[in-house]
Amino acid sequence: GCMTTGILWLRRDLRVSDNPALSSAVDECDRLLAVYIHAPHEEAPWRPGGASNCWLHHSLQQMSGRLQRLGGRLLVRRADDSLTELARLVAETGADRVYWNRLYEPWAVARDSRIKSELLRQGCRVTSFNSALLHEPWDLTRSKGAPYKVFTPFWKALLNAGIDRSIAAVPAQLPPAPKIGDGCSVDDLGLLPSIPWDSGIKAHWKPGEQGAQEALQAFLAHRLRAYAEARELPDRPGTSLLSPHLHFGEIGPRQLMRALLQLPERPPEAGGKRGVDRFAAELGWREFAYHLLYHFPQSQDQPLHDRFRRFPWRDDHQRDLAAWQRGETGIPIVDAGMRELWHCGWMHNRVRMIVASLLTKNLLVPWQAGARWFWDTLVDADLASNTLGWQWVAGCGADAAPYFRIFNPVLQGQRFDKAGGYVRRWLPELQRLPDRFVHAPWEAPQAVLQQAGVRLGDNYPLPLVDLKASRARALAAFDRLKQDAI
Repeated sequence: GCMTTGILWLRRDLRVSDNPALSSAVDECDRLLAVYIHAPHEEAPWRPGGASNCWLHHSLQQMSGRLQRLGGRLLVRRADDSLTELARLVAETGADRVYWNRLYEPWAVARDSRIKSELLRQGCRVTSFNSALLHEPWDLTRSKGAPYKVFTPFWKALLNAGIDRSIAAVPAQLPPAPKIGDGCSVDDLGLLPSIPWDSGIKAHWKPGEQGAQEALQAFLAHRLRAYAEARELPDRPGTSLLSPHLHFGEIGPRQLMRALLQLPERPPEAGGKRGVDRFAAELGWREFAYHLLYHFPQSQDQPLHDRFRRFPWRDDHQRDLAAWQRGETGIPIVDAGMRELWHCGWMHNRVRMIVASLLTKNLLVPWQAGARWFWDTLVDADLASNTLGWQWVAGCGADAAPYFRIFNPVLQGQRFDKAGGYVRRWLPELQRLPDRFVHAPWEAPQAVLQQAGVRLGDNYPLPLVDLKASRARALAAFDRLKQDAI
């Protein structure tokens, strides 16, 4: 018979286990070319930021090594246009099949459907697969096909639809690659920063499929049992730390659900069941974020609820935004979070909500400005989750907390960082403040500050904003929206 040659177009699915596009390609092709095409301008307006690129660099290197050990290779090409590059590869290799796993961002949906119809027109068979979600966003809808806008019914529907537990195994070996001209090396893509600000990222993370599996095993063994409570406490590693691995597809949600379902039954009093349910629901929120972004693509930069288009954000917010970005707001839990973000490319989820609330509610800076900063600085920057999180806190998204809820960062700090360990770790200048003042240094008597070596307005800033007055100002703004709505 004639040789079948296929092209596997890898994007954010950098794993060899549970990779349906890879499995199908291996089953159907005598020769297989795996290719990564670097064309970041196609992702506009959401080109990956510095922290994401840093992660991608290491992840691609891991994937390349992994494919090599299986007898294949990863071809890396930079391109002005993914379609032109794919068409060229098809011509050079004589491939008649192209495989990929789907992406769901609005730019990706538009680009990929254009590429698919063009390749089909050229006589190629194109197959795409779901590797990133438990269910496709178009498969879960309310009666009459309307998308969900509230989490709980969405999650119920997803669980009722069932979760496919069949997972494609790692292929024993890849078909040989067709002869083809060289690409470039991962280093040539220039993904690492020219100034090595990424040492903190290197110290904290192990990008790639193996790192993802290790993170999962560590989480299941040590943290899942206490997850329901510990996930709220920023001073310890209580969360799964899997979000960047999920974003780059180094591990998939089906693998995570399967790992949860295969756990040996734990005695209920160990809290194990609550941890499992809580973690599963967090995967549910990730799915919900994708559902919303897919059905409401305008939500990537517009409020999901129209009436919020009239919200009176401040225009003159540059100075406050900059102070927030640098972790110099004078509100310790907020500054600690912003410094953790800059250093590790990650921030604890509870603290993400607190810093976002201060920016949008107390400082009246538009949520889009905060979302952009997270986009550039987070290793797990994911358009769906980032959009859902920011709109949720700003109060203009789906299933938002009562939109007028405003976190009090001092009370949040005292509740979730009781002993101040998190604040002291990231703000060593407050190290010697007693616990009761570490979240609100401006309330400490002068003598206490002096003894702790804290000089407000000098080695630690005074609060950027009065929490009480700014809360009242935000509530007044919300009130105006309400009256407009009536």
